[in-house]
Amino acid sequence: MALSEIDRNLLSRCLDRKPRAWEDFVDRFMGLVVHVIDHSAESRSLRITSADREDMASEVFLALVADDMAVLRRFRGEASLATYLTVITRRVVVQQLLRRRQVNVHEGAGVSQAYVASVASNGASTVQSVQDRDEISRLLSELEGTEAEIVRMYHLEGKSYREISDTVGMPENSIGPTLTRARDKMRRTSVE
Repeated sequence: MALSEIDRNLLSRCLDRKPRAWEDFVDRFMGLVVHVIDHSAESRSLRITSADREDMASEVFLALVADDMAVLRRFRGEASLATYLTVITRRVVVQQLLRRRQVNVHEGAGVSQAYVASVASNGASTVQSVQDRDEISRLLSELEGTEAEIVRMYHLEGKSYREISDTVGMPENSIGPTLTRARDKMRRTSVE
């Protein structure tokens, strides 16, 4: 889809710093940014608060205005502005999610809170007690090679289904079911 005339005018007004242009831009694309934030967190099985969502949206808009709106100035208009902003937003949000995941790592144990929360959110209340890397390693060792690799890449490294698919050579639509089976095995193992 090509750049619409409405978006072309809005972008031009923003780059020319016309009155209310930036406010109109934010109003037009805030819903898209929030949707991408929610989808990115959900696809990584992470729960975010409304404060996290607002922080990430702020980071996206800061990235757009940084260096005299360099990101917007690079837009060539070969696709819709919404498509371009979706890509930019996803990149910023994934960086923020990974940064938050690294900040939430238990000192000494190296187990991400996001990992424990994501497994626990799938009904594994006993996994909440898992507090150290040795226990995670033990649980991962109960899985077959590819399953363990997929769980490690998704939950500990924050890779997307596509990145995992490319690495392990499994179809992208098989990653989710594989993760579900692996989580079930880990839950059963942690209960025993």
